[in-house]
Amino acid sequence: EKGLRTHFVHCFGGPDTAHESFSNLQKAINFAMTSFLSTGGIRGSKQSVGKFQPRSFNMGLSKEAFYATGGFGKIHPGEDPDLSIRLWNKGYETKLIPEAKVFHKRRISWVKFYKQVFKFGQVRPILNLWHPSTAKLTYWFPTLFSLGLLTAMVLLVFGIKWLAVIYVFYFVIYFFSAIYHTKSLIISVQSILALIIQMVGYGWGFLKSTFFIKFMGRNPEEKFPQLFFKT
Repeated sequence: EKGLRTHFVHCFGGPDTAHESFSNLQKAINFAMTSFLSTGGIRGSKQSVGKFQPRSFNMGLSKEAFYATGGFGKIHPGEDPDLSIRLWNKGYETKLIPEAKVFHKRRISWVKFYKQVFKFGQVRPILNLWHPSTAKLTYWFPTLFSLGLLTAMVLLVFGIKWLAVIYVFYFVIYFFSAIYHTKSLIISVQSILALIIQMVGYGWGFLKSTFFIKFMGRNPEEKFPQLFFKT
């Protein structure tokens, strides 16, 4: 209430965080999903590289804004950024309230986490198709990261190390950031694996969806029916 009294908006939300009772794996995934070094702070960081998009599990929406937009669409995941963009297009603001944290219980296995971020990657080109003005080159970063990592491993076979050194340097910085924020060696090590899974899953999903939707001209609902609610 305090945050809305100082500056009222029709849509708001708070950052993701992890409860102490969460498993080490869940905490590692949480760090990968919220760190500025991995997602650019889009999950509620004050250092976010873009406008704040509240997540559906931690979103407040006024009655006026709901009726103006019709609420969530059929796409899932991706229903929350889609709604945020439609709100912006109608002149509504979104706001991050840092104190309005939600303990977001992450996926409980690496396989489930991969499937989740793969879907996240798949829906982004669909959102870019619907809202062309929101498309950014940065959405390609996980794909480029994944292709670069694969290239680095291939080059190592031939004794070429410079690209692998760049990745190691990045992982070291990320690791010490995880140590600083989580205060746990185990979680920090797991967070590197979470980072790789997140980048590869999202990157592959994004590339696959972009190929079929942008270059092949396929209808998103026909090609990826699993990403849409049936009405």
